[in-house]
Amino acid sequence: MRAEPTGSPDTVLVCIRGNSGSGKSSIARELRRRHGRGCALVEQDYLRRIVLRERDKAGGVAPALIEQTVRFALDRGYHVVLEGILHTGRHRSMLTSLREGHRGRSLFCYLDVSLAETLRRHLTRPQVTELTAEQMSGWYADHDVLGWPDELVLAETTGLDEAVEVIAAAAGLPQSVRDDEVPP
Repeated sequence: MRAEPTGSPDTVLVCIRGNSGSGKSSIARELRRRHGRGCALVEQDYLRRIVLRERDKAGGVAPALIEQTVRFALDRGYHVVLEGILHTGRHRSMLTSLREGHRGRSLFCYLDVSLAETLRRHLTRPQVTELTAEQMSGWYADHDVLGWPDELVLAETTGLDEAVEVIAAAAGLPQSVRDDEVPP
């Protein structure tokens, strides 16, 4: 099956995947902030949990909404940063469709963070009172990479600034806003 074309040769799609608490939201938000206007942020949790109030389960409709939202933004000339756990087993088809259909540059990243480090990072998050270590452990999927030869896998030792810089460079996503600037 051939994926429907989306975006343009000028649009950039960056997908940042990883376990809950791995740092993907922080990286995605900073990547978008440093780019400035013209870059959409599509968060799996927002669409799935807030918009749909759906559990992350096989057969759910959230993957279709995520794909449609990403395509909508790309087709209107926005760069897109997509972030979420996006487990391979439930989301590979949607991610493959986006990858194969995108006319511009696409980069798929996986944050390879151990369970011990994930739980340590979780203690610093606002969600620490909402989610228990047991819940986090139950959702954890070890090394859930897509296995694509061009997938960028970042080790848990990669800091926020380094991750943003590496991802932006690998994706070709311009970073026009300096660290000390706030976009208008």
